[in-house]
Amino acid sequence: MPHAIAADAGREPSSAPTAVAKNQSTVTHLRGLLEVTSLVRGEDDLDAVLEAIARTISECLGFGTVAVNLYRPAWDDFQVTNVYGNDGAREALLGDARDLSSWEPLLDERFLRRGAYMIPHESFDWAADVATFVPDIEPSDDPDAWHPEDALMIPMRHSAGHLLGILSVDEPQSRRRPSDEELDVLTAVAEHAALAVEGAQAVAEAARHRAALEQLLRVSSRLSETLVADEIFQSVCESVRDALGFEHVAIELVDPSSGRLVAQAAVGWTLGDETLSAPVTLADVAPLFDPEFEVEGCFLLPGEEARKRFAADVFVYRSRLNGRGPWAWNRHWLIVPLVNRAGETTGVILADEPEDRLLPRRERLQALRLFANQAATAVSLVEHVQELRFLADHDPLTRLLNRRVFMERLDSEAARSDRSGLSFVLVLCDLDRFKLLNDSQGHLAGDEALRALGRILPASLRRSDEAFRIGGDEFALVLPDATPEAVSSVVERIADAMDVAPEGTLAGVRASFGAAAYPGDAGHPEALVQAADAALYEAKRAGERLRFAA
Repeated sequence: MPHAIAADAGREPSSAPTAVAKNQSTVTHLRGLLEVTSLVRGEDDLDAVLEAIARTISECLGFGTVAVNLYRPAWDDFQVTNVYGNDGAREALLGDARDLSSWEPLLDERFLRRGAYMIPHESFDWAADVATFVPDIEPSDDPDAWHPEDALMIPMRHSAGHLLGILSVDEPQSRRRPSDEELDVLTAVAEHAALAVEGAQAVAEAARHRAALEQLLRVSSRLSETLVADEIFQSVCESVRDALGFEHVAIELVDPSSGRLVAQAAVGWTLGDETLSAPVTLADVAPLFDPEFEVEGCFLLPGEEARKRFAADVFVYRSRLNGRGPWAWNRHWLIVPLVNRAGETTGVILADEPEDRLLPRRERLQALRLFANQAATAVSLVEHVQELRFLADHDPLTRLLNRRVFMERLDSEAARSDRSGLSFVLVLCDLDRFKLLNDSQGHLAGDEALRALGRILPASLRRSDEAFRIGGDEFALVLPDATPEAVSSVVERIADAMDVAPEGTLAGVRASFGAAAYPGDAGHPEALVQAADAALYEAKRAGERLRFAA
């Protein structure tokens, strides 16, 4: 198990802290918590976030060595990605990877204390094959002193509940085992660190999705430059590779005379290789189009399930870039039907070898479906380009304007306000008990609730107002020249519409709102968002529907 243990040799364990020392310690701990909290909104580079987490815990919470073990979904294990402090610990631990079964003996209920896992040296026998670092120091006879072979682990959990990583801390400056208060601080910091990691991962996924849409726009621009179908198909294959990370992509169309699927374009494979030359018909692959395995119009099947359904007795390509665990790609089949306007399947897109070795998320499959639509509807240039431009500015689930447009609109409204002296109001909104809806009824029910709110918001606004989806269940409204009464009226209309939404779409879900005005509550758009966000959470805590910024 990755764990780094060290201490400052040559010192006696410190005595009980004085009141002044306690106050200084409390201030330092709070500073550490605030610094980690700032990462939740302030950094989108995962490597930088992990490095800052380790450094902050070390410097502010008084641990000489901090190791970050990050969960890798492609391998279903935890890898030591960052070690801050002791160089020997870094050399011994960095890069070590262990699966959950190696961690389970350490993350045992008997070691659980205040949300952390404190493993005293005498209670655990470290296996010989586990990466450890134990400094050459003499242990103390004081029962409360930190022993060289003590270990302290703090889990970092995703907001959905699963483990994102595990923090391992050693070398407390006090040379004493942590108190309950210190463990509480560590646990709180770990919670905020998890939010920072989750946020950075979400931003990376959103950046990939945005890149895919931008690539779609670039491909669309080529549609107006050429009417040569093979060039369009080759451009789609290359875009799927570049934007979505599949190293092997092919487009096959049904030959009307023979009914066989004939490869028209490919990357990774060549048009004449064994995979794309096999005599396969649309009827052979039709059993793969099972709604049980459909996501966003794409069909993703486990390898064994696909082979059982595949009718043709021909050579079948087997993936090389496989991982392990529930989120890993492991010889899966991903096939996307190309459907014309009459609803007829005219061909397929095959995608394989994901470079990250992960099963594609819904957003990637959604983008893949859009690439498939391009290949299938290349002749409908104008309509297709319009749809792509819409998706560049709008959230595909709710059809509301997206976060990028929201930030641009805030800047333009602030500039307009500065010129004219007219104010505008920002209202932030999120759904209460949305996680409960997802957990109890599934993500399809959650998606339907978001779609329902996406219809309600614009219908409840004034003509000059705009609505945006800026996060998972987070929405924003920009209301120019709005009085507090006008804001309250808009919120009331939204709440009333939610109450009478079709049965089941918003069952048990309500919304909370926070409002802030510009100028007045903030001097710049970023501060306006912070003020509205603070008001939103005040409304949640108080059980109110709407709270204006103080």
